[in-house]
Amino acid sequence: MEQEALPPFLPLHLLFLLALFLLLFHRLARDLRRAAKVPGGRALTSYPVVGCLFSFYQNRRRLLEWYTELLGQSPTQTIVVRRLGARRTVVTASPENVEHILRTNFHNFPKGKPFTEILGDFLGRGIFNVDGELWRSQRKLASHEFSVKSLRDYAATTLKEVVNDRLMPVLESLSAERRTVDLQELLKRLSFNMICRVSLGTEVCSLEPSLPESPLARAFDISSAICARRGAAPVSAIWRIKRRLGVGSERELKQAVDEVHASITQLIQDRVERIVETGDRSSSSQTDLLSRLVSAGYGEEVIRDMVISFIMAGRDTTSAAMTWLFWMLSRSQEAERELIGEVDSAVGELDYDSLKELKFLSACLCEAMRLYPPVAWDSKHAVSDDVLPDGTPIRAGDRVTYFPYGMGRMEAIWGRDRLEFKPGRWLEGTDGKHGGELKKMCPYRFPVFQAGPRDCIGKEMAFMQMKYVVASVLRRFEIRPVDRDDPVFVPLLTAHMAGGLPVQIRKR
Repeated sequence: MEQEALPPFLPLHLLFLLALFLLLFHRLARDLRRAAKVPGGRALTSYPVVGCLFSFYQNRRRLLEWYTELLGQSPTQTIVVRRLGARRTVVTASPENVEHILRTNFHNFPKGKPFTEILGDFLGRGIFNVDGELWRSQRKLASHEFSVKSLRDYAATTLKEVVNDRLMPVLESLSAERRTVDLQELLKRLSFNMICRVSLGTEVCSLEPSLPESPLARAFDISSAICARRGAAPVSAIWRIKRRLGVGSERELKQAVDEVHASITQLIQDRVERIVETGDRSSSSQTDLLSRLVSAGYGEEVIRDMVISFIMAGRDTTSAAMTWLFWMLSRSQEAERELIGEVDSAVGELDYDSLKELKFLSACLCEAMRLYPPVAWDSKHAVSDDVLPDGTPIRAGDRVTYFPYGMGRMEAIWGRDRLEFKPGRWLEGTDGKHGGELKKMCPYRFPVFQAGPRDCIGKEMAFMQMKYVVASVLRRFEIRPVDRDDPVFVPLLTAHMAGGLPVQIRKR
């Protein structure tokens, strides 16, 4: 039996595919050779089908620096990222674009389903993972925690007790024994206790460094780290498959989330029993968020998700900002002297009113967060087609990311000294010294606390907490890092220093 003849077009078809493959391979090899010669970075080169997946993968461990380099080279401070397995992504460091996204066309840029899926297992339907009416109702409910009366009470009770009665004795002991301590870890425990006092009415961590971390805090760490890796995955299908199979990091995430949920649920049930026993459901007698939610009659799952979101937002953000500030003060003796002078000039105990007068400290914190923002980037998802002010077209479903880390390093925004720690840039007419008034800074140039309708309602509480802690520490102690190398900035859901910040504590 004779063999059937091959179709005459097949050899030509194969030759065409082979030629296309060789051309693509040649372009890839050429661009990789060129990129290897570029100091510190890789070019954003796109290919058919795969887009910039190769460049993204090569730069996956330095995405912050890579995006910052690309944005700095862009005439509009905006780039478009296309890669196989991910949505078309627009990344911007333009204040005008940020204002358009966060305020002008706010309703077209919700967090969106792709974002809420990444965090849904952990944050559920809490305030930081929802949009629309559910977000508005939770924001209105949470706003009670940030009234002037609540902030005054916070300074007079929670801050005083946690800092003066818990932190100061630990620092005294570390100083006397000349022990090295990871300041980042210590501040994380402190911030966790503070936010738990506000949201749960209890503290969960010991500040003594020799004691192990709280299981609840550890579960929070694991959950946030793995959710962050979901968001940064080159191909999102990978974590979805692992979740479906219950293997690897997704199995670890489920175990950590289960522990968080179980701990918070137990606290809710205990609080319900206590309120039922006392019979007092009046909101005026409830001093923490959990008690107010229980008294208002909200369901267990709603309370759980809202409390977890509240803790997540208030825990690592402030500790990260303080950690970076203490490190930068150790590198800037002039700024440290000015700050100590301002702190020493504050008469009596620190309280709501005296903290407001520490304006150079506010400037130092803003400058630290400009260079090392607690949240390096934030993404929204476009509901419909749009055009950004710089002319960049947006398609429905696009991921649109504004980039505080890169914005803090843009010469077009901050000038040639953008990489220097200069608190004076935030003050009016003092030549960088304390005593001046804070400048009114456009929130779209400095969107560390977001901006527009969804700006951070806890901003004033966060500043109060950070100022109280930093001022209390500097009044009595010197903080000196052990290592001379520059620390590495790691962007998870909230950023931190890789390896922590080992320091020696000395009494002044």
